[in-house]
Amino acid sequence: MPDQPIPVIDLFAGPGGMGEGFSSVRDKDGLPVFRIMMSVEMERTAHETLRLRAFARKIMNADGVLPKEYLDFLEAPTESNLGFLQEKYTDEWDAADTEAVQGTLKDGDDTYVNMAVERLKGYHGPVVLIGGPPCQAYSLVGRARRTHDKDLLERDVKQTLYKCYLRFIEVIRPTAFVMENVKGLLSAKNFGEGVFGHISADMEALGYELHSFVTDAPEMPHDFIVRADRYGVPQARHRVILFGTRKGENSAVPGTLIAKPVITVGQVLGQMPRIRSGFSARAHTDMDWGGYVSAAAKRLLATPEGKAISKQLETVAEGRLLPSAQRADRICQEKDNPLSGWYRGHLGGSDILTEHVSRNHMASDLDRYLYCAAFAQHFDRSAKLYDFPRALLPNHRNAAGVTEGKVVVFADRFHVQQADMPSTTVTSHISKDGHYFIHPDPSQCRSLTVREAARLQTFPDDYFFMGNRTDQYRQVGNAVPPLLALQLARIVAEWLDR
Repeated sequence: MPDQPIPVIDLFAGPGGMGEGFSSVRDKDGLPVFRIMMSVEMERTAHETLRLRAFARKIMNADGVLPKEYLDFLEAPTESNLGFLQEKYTDEWDAADTEAVQGTLKDGDDTYVNMAVERLKGYHGPVVLIGGPPCQAYSLVGRARRTHDKDLLERDVKQTLYKCYLRFIEVIRPTAFVMENVKGLLSAKNFGEGVFGHISADMEALGYELHSFVTDAPEMPHDFIVRADRYGVPQARHRVILFGTRKGENSAVPGTLIAKPVITVGQVLGQMPRIRSGFSARAHTDMDWGGYVSAAAKRLLATPEGKAISKQLETVAEGRLLPSAQRADRICQEKDNPLSGWYRGHLGGSDILTEHVSRNHMASDLDRYLYCAAFAQHFDRSAKLYDFPRALLPNHRNAAGVTEGKVVVFADRFHVQQADMPSTTVTSHISKDGHYFIHPDPSQCRSLTVREAARLQTFPDDYFFMGNRTDQYRQVGNAVPPLLALQLARIVAEWLDR
């Protein structure tokens, strides 16, 4: 009789990136090693995404391909089509609704701890806890922006939410846990004492050993940093990831991640359908986009800075090969994409592409995006404000320092994701504007779409994000890359002898 899947409790689950990785692990017979028994997420639209994905996994065919009815929903994601799915697969929808819990974890509130205990009642095998407490309070950028208020970190409720995670460990006593957080955790202090030291001591007191996924003998906190771009993720996402094991459970030292070839932005985005941006201001909505961008290229060519990148600008100035549509719903085969099988595997050969729709931008930002993308192509680096033609400098106090010869904070606030490198870290800030996520192709003159950001995070193309576009960007930015989570889960499975 085959082993039953190991139950997993997923906390602070977001849209489900970590859970997707664990759910994707298969044993030698092709059967799932792990099963998400309960996932908890506070935010409404992220929970809707989490529930929809749980549902999708439950109705997948044995070969991992989604049924036609689900593909029809992806093609036209309306409420009526979702309702049709719910009616056709009633039991699976009810099970997904039970699995994905919308709730707020609070220090001192055992509501969801007790719920997990109830779901595990009668089960006596290994259990795995996964998730990452919200990390904004530990973010190095976030802390830099709080320098005027030295006590804010201590007062931020997010920095104590790891205690909720700790409470699950204390009560459930999982065989193993995986906890993810930002690098800032290593240097953060709470009332003058290191947060990482507190967490390590807490885990030790509960009878757990901490292991690193990158070295079998960690000697210092930085040995717990996982650099996703070293393991086949097209993104320089560096996070602290702790692998905790219950003492006395297994004396074996867990394995570590195996390095993989670097995968670049160009490899995973370069063969996607080319689309254009649009205008956000009402005064420009009737303007000819191609004509505006072509004229912008000509304006840049008249500047010394533009002349230096003339080769990249001239094609745009001529108006040749400019995309005409602002969205694409189909995709051709991507022969040079090393992750094509991962992205497209559940679609069964379908050419459906979802959520590949460009934002609208201010006309002045189109000029900046065009210049930045052309600059990056020529100089193999992203332009800083110091490199901008004066006419392109944004009208705010920070940029004014450029003309005054001062050091400028966030001089790279307009940043191109270069085609020949992994992207920079995809964060929730992408939901606010696209300045830091400019597409590398000057002729598209835009920021990344939700689907492109999701690909950099290694979400499969059939992973549908609920909510409006701002919600979708925020979910993508807050997630753990599923392809990285898959590799972590395999190490956990091996340690559990599965």
